[in-house]
Amino acid sequence: MNTLDQKIQQKLLNTFEPTVLDVQNESHMHSGTATDSHYKVIIVSRLFEGQRLITRHRSVNQCLAQELEGPVHALAIHTYTEDEWEAQQGRVPLSPNCMGGSKSDKS
Repeated sequence: MNTLDQKIQQKLLNTFEPTVLDVQNESHMHSGTATDSHYKVIIVSRLFEGQRLITRHRSVNQCLAQELEGPVHALAIHTYTEDEWEAQQGRVPLSPNCMGGSKSDKS
């Protein structure tokens, strides 16, 4: 685990007090030369009880705002309550391979 991975993990641990946390660096799935830029996070937390999915995702984005402004280009977020995680049986969707592009490609 590299420094950025550890920073992301620590921020999520401190903010959400998760019972399950998996930070996956998926940069190897990028079509270009990106390093430490594509991540997937899986978070199971009691703090998500009663929250809509959009609210959960916004809270993760807010927690990682500094990383999203800098090195992190893509972030797949999977948030669950304990009951939802149990119903999922610990399975999360696979991430697709990145098709390229960057923040500067907007036209």
